[in-house]
This record gives sequence, structure tokens and C-alpha cells, in this order.
Amino acid sequence: MSIETKYWPAESPGTGIEEAAAAIAAGGVVAFPTETVYGLGGGAGSTEAVRRIFAAKGRPSDNPLIVHLARRASVAGLAKEIGAVEAALMDAFWPGPLTLVLPVREGAVSPLVTAGLDTVAVRVPAHELARELIERAGCPIAAPSANRSGRPSPTLARHVLEDLDGRIDGVLDGGATGVGLESTVVRVVDGTIHILRPGGITREQLRQAAEGLADVAEEAMPAEAGAGMTAEGRAGMRAIDGGAGTTTERRSGATDGRAGTAGTAGIDRGAGTPSGEAPRSPGVKYAHYAPRGEMLLVTGAADRLPAIVQEQALQAADAGRRVAVLSCAEHVALYRADAVFDCGPRGEPEKAAQSLYATLRECDERAIDFIVAEGYPEDGIGAALMNRMRKAAGGRELSVR
Repeated sequence: MSIETKYWPAESPGTGIEEAAAAIAAGGVVAFPTETVYGLGGGAGSTEAVRRIFAAKGRPSDNPLIVHLARRASVAGLAKEIGAVEAALMDAFWPGPLTLVLPVREGAVSPLVTAGLDTVAVRVPAHELARELIERAGCPIAAPSANRSGRPSPTLARHVLEDLDGRIDGVLDGGATGVGLESTVVRVVDGTIHILRPGGITREQLRQAAEGLADVAEEAMPAEAGAGMTAEGRAGMRAIDGGAGTTTERRSGATDGRAGTAGTAGIDRGAGTPSGEAPRSPGVKYAHYAPRGEMLLVTGAADRLPAIVQEQALQAADAGRRVAVLSCAEHVALYRADAVFDCGPRGEPEKAAQSLYATLRECDERAIDFIVAEGYPEDGIGAALMNRMRKAAGGRELSVR
């Protein structure tokens, strides 16, 4: 059933914030800007509002949501305890693009927010409009990215409307987001900081902020099963899903019979996700950030990338496909394709991060059905950028050595 989706323009934020906050307080769901991407928010304590978020996105309900707060002091109402390491990270990065997974206080949020687990993901966004909205709504706001599940996250209000017009109560326009990628999600276990999802705060920044207090794990913590699920959570999830587990198969990098794709050795084949598991962090279990066309990620030696990327682009074009190339600034002039996007200098992955989702959406607008993308170095925010590009490519990666 379609509903009227109100649009509050950036030019008149005062009236828009008042109406958007009132909608959330009344159980509605509203898209709003953060410094990372646009979020789709509803009251974190309202199972009905959170159910509406999942329905609007088409998102599986065993995927937890991040709870957004207006100020750090509010975290005490959600978390049973906050350790010294977490407190140091809050000091260093809040407000900002860091999400902490903490032990949840019983009854503090709907069990649907936490996927029934005994932890809750929390952050304080750096965007002033977001914090004012939360303040005026009078409640913590649970908010995943404001897009249809699996699609590239929105970095502009119009991206939200492309996906969710007629499915949500409103869109609060705050202009373009800054970071362009979702927040870093971390969990502290036995004195070690585990990065569950890379994002706007880098491994190096975490290590510096926690110096003398904790180590930062070099490997990502795997998605965890529902062993930590509370009794309340199990009951809540049964009521929501009827107790059924969800199985998602991640698409591998193998060729699928379409001409022009890279059917060569060196493609990384993505692993599937076991059924019935609820990860502690959003963005780690299901396919995300994908354009409508097929995408191939080419990584490895910078001096060899252009020849391989152009070869793949020409093969696809010869097969009658509309082809786009995502290139670093240094290589743009070397490519011939239906569209060539300058993603910024190879040594400045933050520029590519800011534009990635908008570029993938523009490929859709241009009816591109095959994208070849250059990989970036995985230093700093490059790790988060490459994480999103690999997910957008669905595991199709050609490594050049």
C-alpha cells in the first residue's frame, strides 16, 4: 500500500525538523541526513515503527539496526555497562561515524532493533540536523540506511525518494552527506577492539585512540550466531518471523554465462552466509550496495590495472553491453567505454568513498549493465571503500599481479 511521502527541503529545515520529529514521535518512519549516509529512522522502543523500517526497506529482520542518540549521556539508558575502552572511543570519536556494540539494557529498545541479541549498536552522529531531529523526537532513533535493501546507500535526499517514495512518511533533506560510507562498527571483547564493519573511522585512528588501553584486532570478527540472544529476544523474533531462519547465498565471482564477464582465474569467490545467524553488526551478512548491472572489481598492481580494465570493458562492449569504468583520476584518459567516472586520485580514497554510491546510482540511471572498477589501496579509509566495492561487485574480483 502506497502512502504519501512528505519532502522537507534543505532550504527550510526548521519546519521540516518539527514535522519530521512529530512523525517519529507518533510512530512514523522518516529519512534524515547523517554525516555518513541518509538514515531511515523510527523510535527505537517501538516495535511497530521498527517493523515499518524493515518493511519499507525489504530488509531481513535478523539484521540488527544502529540506534542513534542526540548526546553521549543517553547511552546509559541503553547499555548495561560501558567499559574504559568504549569510554575512550566515545571521547575520541563522538559525535562521529563510529558505532559501538554494547550489552543492551533489558527492555531499552525493541528486540527487533537488536535482532533479539543481548547487544545493541549505538552511535551519536556528527550531523547537527540529525542530532536536532533526535532531540525533538524525544527518543533514541533506530536507523539503517534509507534505501531498499541491497541497493547503494543514499548520499542525497533524491536517492532516498528513488527507492522509498510512497513507502515512508517523509524525507528531511540536509544536502549531500560528507563521508559517503556508513559508520565503522566495533565491539570490544577481552580487551581487544574488533572491527565488525569498516567505515569512516579507520583502524589507525582506533589504534591511536586506544593506545595503552586495548589492541585492535587485525582480522575482522566473524558474524556471530544467536548464542547471545536473550529470552525476550527469542520470543520477539518468533513473533516477528514465525521462528523461521533465513538463508542468504552470497553470489560468487564465478561467471554466470553472460558474455564479456571475467571468467578467468584470480576471481575471488565469495563465501555464503550460514542460515539462522544474526550478526552483531549491520552490513556484514547480506549482499549490499549493489548496482543493477553486473560489477567486476579489478585489484592489484597499479601500473597493470588500465590494460586489464580496458580489456574487460571491450569484451563486454563487444557482447553488446553498456559499459562503465570506475577509474582513479590518473587513469581516466586511458579508458574507452559508454561512461568513464573519475573517482579521484588513487592516493586519496576518501574522495572515491564520498562519490561511490552516487556513481553506482548514476550507472543505473544510464542503464549501464556492466561496470569495471579499479581497486584502491586499502590503507586508512581505503579499507572501508574496498569493503563496499567488493560487496557491490558481489564477490567478482579479478586480482592483477
